[in-house]
Amino acid sequence: MQLVFLGAPGVGKGTQADKAAVQYGIRKISTGDLLREAVRNKTPLGLEAKGHMDQGRLVPDSVVIGLVREKLADSSHANGFILDGFPRTVPQAEALASVLVERSLLLDRVINFMVPREQVVKRLSGRRSCPKCQATYHLEFAPSKNGALCDRCGEALIQRSDDQREAIETRLRVYEEQTAPLISFYEKQGLLTHLNGSEAVETVYSNLANVLGVPKTA
Repeated sequence: MQLVFLGAPGVGKGTQADKAAVQYGIRKISTGDLLREAVRNKTPLGLEAKGHMDQGRLVPDSVVIGLVREKLADSSHANGFILDGFPRTVPQAEALASVLVERSLLLDRVINFMVPREQVVKRLSGRRSCPKCQATYHLEFAPSKNGALCDRCGEALIQRSDDQREAIETRLRVYEEQTAPLISFYEKQGLLTHLNGSEAVETVYSNLANVLGVPKTA
């Protein structure tokens, strides 16, 4: 099973991807994780990506696609995969299609998780993290028992700059501008399913399993 999970930041697609990957015995592929791993391992693509990141530039599509190509060549993905948050643009989707052809693969389904804008802002703006141990919290949904301090190490929690409302609004606007053509791209191929991501995690997952048409095991 080859899947793509789309959705704005904060819609919960990563959580659903984690659950589906375990349930169906397939691998989750996050381009953010791929970039961090490549940089950490100092691979040729990782070094190229780091050069752009250090200069504050976006990592080119060619590098990201190269990382995805390498990952899909790994035998651990023989049972399938979930691409989490990638592609984000039509050119990326077209490049991904070429990579899949190289591997004699086809996408089975593209899931677009939808959550109202204000709910996304609420989810992201309430996030807090520990700069020391990287633990994450949410002011409403998963608060620290120690108030403004981390439960694990006692460090003062912070709000990341990209989780502040102005930054969130910018991220959502950019996402919507980039993704609108991508939604149409996959709709025309008959691959796209919209899914309500604003419900409880287990409800969303149950609906996802119904869409995928794969029986859930006990």
